[in-house]
Amino acid sequence: MRHVLTAGRYFREKYGVNVYKIPISLLGFTCPNIDGSVAKGGCVFCENESFSPNLEANMPKKFYLSPHSISNPYLDFQLKQLETQYHKTKIKLQKKFGAKKFIIYFQSFTNTYAPLETLKALYEKALDLEDVVGLSIGTRTDSINKETLSYLAALSQKSEIWVEYGIQSIFDETLNRINRGHDVESMKETIKLTCKHNLSVCAHLIFGLPDETQEMMLESVQFALDMGAKSIKIHPLYVVKRTALANDFKRGLFLPISQELYIDTVVKALKLIPKDVMVQRVSAGIENDTLISPLWCFSKHQQMHKIRQALIQEDICY
Repeated sequence: MRHVLTAGRYFREKYGVNVYKIPISLLGFTCPNIDGSVAKGGCVFCENESFSPNLEANMPKKFYLSPHSISNPYLDFQLKQLETQYHKTKIKLQKKFGAKKFIIYFQSFTNTYAPLETLKALYEKALDLEDVVGLSIGTRTDSINKETLSYLAALSQKSEIWVEYGIQSIFDETLNRINRGHDVESMKETIKLTCKHNLSVCAHLIFGLPDETQEMMLESVQFALDMGAKSIKIHPLYVVKRTALANDFKRGLFLPISQELYIDTVVKALKLIPKDVMVQRVSAGIENDTLISPLWCFSKHQQMHKIRQALIQEDICY
């Protein structure tokens, strides 16, 4: 039976202990698609609070960073947030899973979309935290530059550094449909440049985007592999409240992917992915009342059970 190279297997083999990622959400970070720099309104599926489990409530929300920000009056607060969230989640993971080492995952919003001095302060603070072996930085391919890549390359000489790009799809018509704000060609250029800096790329892909066939979804997987991605994350597209996609769904303009088609596509995708490429995620969902559809995305546990059962039929262990 073939064993998929999961994050748990990859990091355990490399460090000899259980290594877990700790998601971090920081006040002040946003996205060029939200602030109007490349588009307006964000991606059609985006209601970012739904994807920011560690972002505290009752925070001032009118302060947003960009690479052109002259100052960052909330830097001290962000550093405190980082440390507080890290220690809170670290304790839980130690107790539940026996975690020994950790990767700080800058998860919510676009985590290179800020002045380099802010990024340096946050990244270096994260790497100085006890038991942290590296960073994983969620961002967009249109929100990172050569200077930041060079800085991250220098950090990677001593620490584990991953750059996680939201690719989602490699079809311009899909990117336009979801209001992504950039095209495929610019995405290629950034990923190539990232790989030239010897940085590890994790590609995020969404299955079930509007009007995409299974063949298109699998082409996006192959594109990420051909571009040199060392890790893949796959998510089903689900509809949450307060999004443009929710409006399309209610008007009958969008039909979510079925669980059967999603699982079949995941199985086919994993057959394409080489044994030395890490697969960090093959499911996603949201277990609260913001989920509108499909209801099978409510329970990630049930998703994974069915996915694993389908993979076993193909002699694959996830």
